Amino acid sequence: MSTEGKTRPVTTHRLVEMKQRGEKITMLTAYDYSTARIMDEAGMDVILVGDSAANVMAGFNSTLPITLDHMIYHAQSVVRAVKRALVVVDLPFGTYQGNSKEALASAVRIMTETEANAIKLEGGVEIIESVQRILSAGIPIMGHLGLTPQSINKFGTYSVRAKEEAEAEKLLRDAQLLEKTGCFGVVVEKIPAALGTKVAQSLEIPVISIGAGGGCDGQVLVVHDMLGITNEFSPRFLRRYADLYGVMTDAFTHYIEDVKSGDFPNDEEQY
Repeated sequence: MSTEGKTRPVTTHRLVEMKQRGEKITMLTAYDYSTARIMDEAGMDVILVGDSAANVMAGFNSTLPITLDHMIYHAQSVVRAVKRALVVVDLPFGTYQGNSKEALASAVRIMTETEANAIKLEGGVEIIESVQRILSAGIPIMGHLGLTPQSINKFGTYSVRAKEEAEAEKLLRDAQLLEKTGCFGVVVEKIPAALGTKVAQSLEIPVISIGAGGGCDGQVLVVHDMLGITNEFSPRFLRRYADLYGVMTDAFTHYIEDVKSGDFPNDEEQY
């Protein structure tokens, strides 16, 4: 990446330009200042303040318990660190489904209280009224289709979605509807790679994959998963780029040993 590419702020328009010239888009989740700062300085295009914070930061079994206040706190921390990347924030469960006025109020709170760049929400035609109302206020939206974790109680499983023709056709229609309505991008999660490619080729806006194959315009992973901090979650689409679980366990073990033995602090480490 050029020096200009690492410093020029990423915008929704720039993401469309990247798709047009075939440049893949990089995206990871972040929930705190320190991680987001390193990620941004490394050259990440998009940082998602995901409702997956419910899992990796708070220890819940699903994304459902996290609140709007929690998401705003995490987003504020991330935005303070970021100079270049586009910061997208998930609207949490219960803040936009079925009530477009509440959806707008939720989105406005995120944008005004965090100064993030955009919001993301899950669903297609079922939430289109909320999408329209939020967009009418000038707030950029990224959609999310396929496996939508906020709907886990409806699905009953985290298995691959849209393997059947009817669901695949609905997903494609929903993606086209989100684009037509004005969304700047769509995340597609855990669907067959061929369908991910088809969706990406049928839209002019970027399509970001999480378990949807390499034919999409970019990729996103949960940072705790790709760094190997979480070691109990191993879906096929996950590539671990580090083993921080092992590194951190080793560091903590040595610290405990050094304190217990009196080795830490030594003469040079005290005043």
